Amino acid sequence: MKPFLRQQLARYADRLGELEFLLSREDIMKDMTQFLKLSREHTDTAAVASRWARYQQREADLAAGQTLLAESKDDADMQAMVEEEITSANTELQQLASELQRMLLPKDPDDARNAFVEIRAGTGGDESALFAGDLLRMYSRYCERRGWRVEVVSESPSELGGYKEVVLRVEGGSVYGALKFESGGHRVQRVPATETQGRIHTSACTVAVMAEQDEAEAIKINPSDLRIDTYRASGAGGQHINKTDSAVRITHLPTGIVAECQDGRSQHSNKAQALKVLTARIHEKDRSERAAKDAAERKSLVGSGDRSDRIRTYNFPQGRLTDHRINLTLYKLLSIMEGDLDDVLNALQAYEAAQQLAALEVGGGA
Repeated sequence: MKPFLRQQLARYADRLGELEFLLSREDIMKDMTQFLKLSREHTDTAAVASRWARYQQREADLAAGQTLLAESKDDADMQAMVEEEITSANTELQQLASELQRMLLPKDPDDARNAFVEIRAGTGGDESALFAGDLLRMYSRYCERRGWRVEVVSESPSELGGYKEVVLRVEGGSVYGALKFESGGHRVQRVPATETQGRIHTSACTVAVMAEQDEAEAIKINPSDLRIDTYRASGAGGQHINKTDSAVRITHLPTGIVAECQDGRSQHSNKAQALKVLTARIHEKDRSERAAKDAAERKSLVGSGDRSDRIRTYNFPQGRLTDHRINLTLYKLLSIMEGDLDDVLNALQAYEAAQQLAALEVGGGA
C-alpha cells in the first residue's frame, strides 16, 4: 500500500481515540446536535479503523509466514501449510486494500438522496420526443430492477406518443449517487418511425438528474422571491382535472428557474411537489457553478454538468451504446433500453473512484 494511504489511515486510528473521548464528555452528551454529529463520524471512522487494523494484522501474518517459510526448508509439510497461509494473507490484503481505498474517497453528501430526473426532447423534432419516451421507459425499468419508486411530477406529451418534457421523482436508497452520471446530452442514431426511405437520422435529448433536498432546505427560499401561478391541468385525468385550477407553476425570480406540477389531485400537493423540484433545480445550478470552477483545476467526470454536453450515443443499427466520457462501448443496446444499465453505471462509478483516488494521491504528496 502506498505511503500516502498509510498516513491517511493512521489519522483515522488517531481520530477514533479522539472521538471516543469526546463522546464520553458530559457537555457533549447534553448537546444532542453535537452528540449525533460526532456519533455519525465515530461510526464511519470506526469502520475504517477496524479494516485498517485487520490489514495491519494480515501484514504481520504475511511477514511471519515468509520468515517461517525460509526457516522450514527441510520440512515439506510445514512449507505446504505456510505457503497456504501466505496465499490466504495475500488474497485478503488485496481485498482489504481495495476496500480501504474506497473508504478514503470523498463522499458526496447528496449521493444518498432521492432524485428528480428531467428528460427533454432536443434536436430532431418528433423523433427526439419519441426518444425521450424511450429514455423514460429505460430509466423506469432500471428503477424497477432496483426496487425504487418512480412517479411522474410533470409531463408534456408529444402528438406521436413521446414527450417534449417529462420530470420524474425517484425514491429509494442512494438514488442520486447511482443516477447522477446520466446528466448530459443523449444522442440517438436510428431510422425513425416517420422515415419512409429507411434513412438513419440523428436526434438528441437532454437529461438532468437533481438531488432532492430536505424540506428544511426549501424553507430557506425567501417566499418573496417566488411567483406562484395556478392553471388548469391538461392531459389525462378525467373530468376532475379539467374542472379545477390544480396545476401549479412556481418561478424563482432571482434566477428565473421555473418548476411546475400537475400530477397531483390538489393544488396544495402540486405546490409542495413543485417547490421540491424548484429547490432541486436551484441546488443543481449551484452545484454546476461550483463544478465549473473546479474544472479549471481538475477535469471532473461529468464536466460542468451542462446538459448540452454530449455524453452518450445510442446507435440502433449497430446495437451499440457508447459513453464518450470514459470511451466505453457496449453491444447490448436492446437490453440497455430495457433498463439493464448496471454495466454502464458501474463503469462510470469506477472511473470516478479512480479519479478521486488520483486526486487524493496528489493531495497526499505521493
